[in-house]
Amino acid sequence: MTGEILFLCHRIPFPPDRGDKIRSCHLLKRLAQVAPVHVGCFADDDRDMRFAAELAQVAASQCLLRRDRSKVVAGLTGLAKRQSLLISLFDHPDLHRWVGKTLAERPIRAVVAYSAQMAHFVPTLPSDVRFLMDFVDFDSAKYAAYGAEGRGPMAWINRREGRVLLDFEKRVAQWADICSFVSEAEASLFRDVCGLGPDRIVAIENGVALDYFDPAADFPAIDHGDGPLLVFTGQMDYRPNVEAVESFARQTLPAIRTVHPDARFAIVGRNPAKQVEALADLPGVIVTGGVPDVRGWLAAADVVVAPLRIARGIQNKVLEAMAMARPVVASPQAAEGIDATDDLHFLIAANPAEEAAKVIALLADPARATRLAVAARARMEERYRWTATLAGLPDMLFSSDGKAGSRAA
Repeated sequence: MTGEILFLCHRIPFPPDRGDKIRSCHLLKRLAQVAPVHVGCFADDDRDMRFAAELAQVAASQCLLRRDRSKVVAGLTGLAKRQSLLISLFDHPDLHRWVGKTLAERPIRAVVAYSAQMAHFVPTLPSDVRFLMDFVDFDSAKYAAYGAEGRGPMAWINRREGRVLLDFEKRVAQWADICSFVSEAEASLFRDVCGLGPDRIVAIENGVALDYFDPAADFPAIDHGDGPLLVFTGQMDYRPNVEAVESFARQTLPAIRTVHPDARFAIVGRNPAKQVEALADLPGVIVTGGVPDVRGWLAAADVVVAPLRIARGIQNKVLEAMAMARPVVASPQAAEGIDATDDLHFLIAANPAEEAAKVIALLADPARATRLAVAARARMEERYRWTATLAGLPDMLFSSDGKAGSRAA
């Protein structure tokens, strides 16, 4: 092909240690196999900024900016402009300038924007430049759900965000050549809302790094002590994860400990919120914070749990646990979008009582737990290799003769 690609993402794709970065990292590496890629992205903190050199090994050029707009300023700006607060939070004049300069100076033939908050950086494009909008998740639906379940000022803010962000998502979808979501379930929901068909709204599923998340790989073991170990992994300042572990620690674990008094629940992940740190005071609860290698905790787990009540798309934490050949008990929300079968590849539990019952049953039947674990690994190998899930990406951006596709009407 004769063109280059502009890739915009809301967080630097390195290190790929949280769900959004895992997907963006694999997208970037796949794009770089097709053409030179110019990357514009943000860093959340000094740690992110230190990965600029790693990004440079993949990107033809880059604009990495420290995101310094506070939520208060973003909120006031968004309200004043009648703009989504998420869009306002991820804004920077330097990135707008860099995008314009890159489009003017480089032979860009495709633009990929990752996550809704990056779409506003994409200007009007020439007719021979194709625009792929990777929404990943149906974010406005998440905020609408927060607003529906809450009360007070935050509920009002979330309801407003759901409405305003949905309007923005629909405008972007009409403009983009193609929009992608992490699962067919998410894509179908969005098609129903925006009125566009499967030629414009598609699923690009997540995968899992099977050579890395492999029970036979070389990784440090952990000293996990005695008694059954239940593990949850995730970014622990993310609201759905916080709510999930609070529910499990306060409602599910006590029921399990009536049968297994030595059972422990390990919450493994970076930046635990204060309410997560407080859970360490409960009997049997371990809060690790960030760990160098999550695989040791997954390998040590008797059961991996994913009790999310609000979840969008495909949960990487579930794919990784299944790839590590661990039995998984997941909520319907966490399991949605994963092409696997209840009671064959994992177990689905809808509430704390079901979670406790299914975990207790697995602990009582190691042979069944092993069968689930082996089937889970086999399903990941069969269905969720990144090379398979991203195989169609180049054709979405470029036709078979290597030229950019025509603009959508």
